[in-house]
This record gives sequence, structure tokens and C-alpha cells, in this order.
Amino acid sequence: MAVETKEYRAEARFQRVSPQKARLVLDLIRGRGVEDALNTAAFTKKRIAPVIHKLLTSAVDNAKYVAGEQGVDLDVDNLYVKQALANDGPRMKRIRPAPMGRAYRYQRRLTHIVVSVAERHTNGASLVTRVEEPAAEPVETKAAKKAAAKKAPAKKAEVKKTEAKAAPKKTETGKSGAKKSKGKKAE
Repeated sequence: MAVETKEYRAEARFQRVSPQKARLVLDLIRGRGVEDALNTAAFTKKRIAPVIHKLLTSAVDNAKYVAGEQGVDLDVDNLYVKQALANDGPRMKRIRPAPMGRAYRYQRRLTHIVVSVAERHTNGASLVTRVEEPAAEPVETKAAKKAAAKKAPAKKAEVKKTEAKAAPKKTETGKSGAKKSKGKKAE
């Protein structure tokens, strides 16, 4: 049985920022709790971050207002950012002067930002987590073992390295040219 959750949303339309730049901040807050998302938006160093902070605050206020009007019991601490979108708005076509009397065209992009919050249901879970013993593993039958053995790839034969056996041991020589052994002191 699926529990239907009520979404509360807020929109900021025709914002003077490209959707790509707005999505950088929206990706940071999507799926987080409202308090955590507000802190993230407040301390993000992007030009659109204060607008998103204001929009998120508006969505929470909308949730409080609508829940009060409809008589719905709403716990603001359980709200999270369910959806955070930055859609394309209309583009403003502009012209920049170019050399030799020409003109270069460019576009100023606008963005419609949508933020919706919803209440996260705990499904009756308490603060205490209960640990249950794992169920006994089923005993595999011989037929199941044979089927698993057929699916496994054949092992390749290992290639023996003769270089390791043929390499002689190296010894260190001192300044006088006398050989020293690594572990023993010469007396």
C-alpha cells in the first residue's frame, strides 16, 4: 500500500542566470532535509544561491500555510527537498559589435526554477534500531551446484616464469671493492 505524500512547491521564474549554473546549486540541495538544504544554500558561493535560499524558504512557508488551511498535520522537521529543477526560460537575443561593421549575435539565457518539498514518512520506525538474526541459508542441491559449475568459466593454465630462477643473487660492494654480505658484519 503506497502512502501518498503531499508536495508543496515554490517557483522563481525569469531568473537572469543560465539553467546550467542554477543546476549546480540545485544538485547540492536535492534530496536533503530542509534545514540542511537551507544551510547549504546560505553558504554556497554562487550568484544564484541566495535566490534558491529564498525560494526554499518560500516552499517551506507554503507547506506550513497549506497544511494549516487544509487541517493536515505537518512536521516541518521531516520536510525534505523532493524536487529541484531549473528549466529553460525564453532567451533574449542580443547583438555585440564586431570588427569591420559586422555584428555577433549572442543569447542571454533565463531560467524558471522550481523547488518542491514533501514530508518524509518514517513508517513507524523508532529511534532504536533493532538487529535481527539472519535467516538460515538454504542448503544447495547437487543439481544447483552442477548448474553453477557449468556457468563458471574454465581456468587458464598458469605460465611458469623461468626468469626468477635464473637470476643470480646480487651483493653490495663497498668503497674498497670488497664484497659485503647484507646480513653479516665483516670482522
